[in-house]
Amino acid sequence: MDGFIYFLIQTVNGLKLGSVYAIVAVGYSMVYGILRLINFAHGDIMTVGVYTILVLMTAFGVPLWITVLLSVVIAIVVGLATERIAYRPLRTAGEEATLISSLAVSIFLQNLIMMLFSPQRRAFHLPEYLSRLHTIGFIKLSTMNIITFAAVFIILIVLSLVIKKTRIGMAMRACSDNLNASKLMGININAVIVTAFAIGSGLAALSGLMLAGEYKTIDPLMGFVPGLKAFCAAVLGGIGSLSGAVLGGFILGIAEMLFAGLMPTDLTAYRDAFVFVLLILVLLVRPYGILGSKEGGRS
Repeated sequence: MDGFIYFLIQTVNGLKLGSVYAIVAVGYSMVYGILRLINFAHGDIMTVGVYTILVLMTAFGVPLWITVLLSVVIAIVVGLATERIAYRPLRTAGEEATLISSLAVSIFLQNLIMMLFSPQRRAFHLPEYLSRLHTIGFIKLSTMNIITFAAVFIILIVLSLVIKKTRIGMAMRACSDNLNASKLMGININAVIVTAFAIGSGLAALSGLMLAGEYKTIDPLMGFVPGLKAFCAAVLGGIGSLSGAVLGGFILGIAEMLFAGLMPTDLTAYRDAFVFVLLILVLLVRPYGILGSKEGGRS
């Protein structure tokens, strides 16, 4: 029975981590689905949002809800500036050029944050009412964990409605199918891409708050690996599918925590490598991702 309880606790821990991956993966999926761009800087925009919250709360004493709104706005501004300066001029240059450009933006943001705040880890503490633990049987969840779980499904429902019921959503679906044909049909593809980047950047800032609140520390490189894992989650679930991105995030989070909790201690340091091995194994069986389709292209 003790083993089952431990397994259950690790699964819940995986869901907590996977919910953060899921939120980032949704933004990744939207951008990649339209541009076929692996945006290495996506995770670093998450870091920008977290440091914005830290500065506003500690240096200026701004209430948390205002800092969250401002961090989302700043993350969106950074994301849109990145798209305009680093990606849009290379849009016709091929996927390799934009891939290298995104890596350069990622390194630039990491080093900029280091210069502004130092490379050292810094403590990050949520207000007491968000850190308060709630016990459900053997499971302990903080208020922030509960908010994160709820946010994943609210975001999924809202974005699904936007994509299916609104004009900009239909334009996104058209651009995802064929960007050049959509342009010839009169769709403003710049507006579509800007919208996708804005949504993705805003979600990155929110997920950064959730990740930092869980680990209680931040550093300039904190967003890079989670950003890569979120992209893996989007590919695992089926790139371009919002529900697939959420499913992939939960699967990766649970798999990572089970690997860390059930494997020998000597192997826990390789938990990140395990995530990418899992991705390879799944894609060998499902090249289009779990909920992906052949029409969407191979993941």
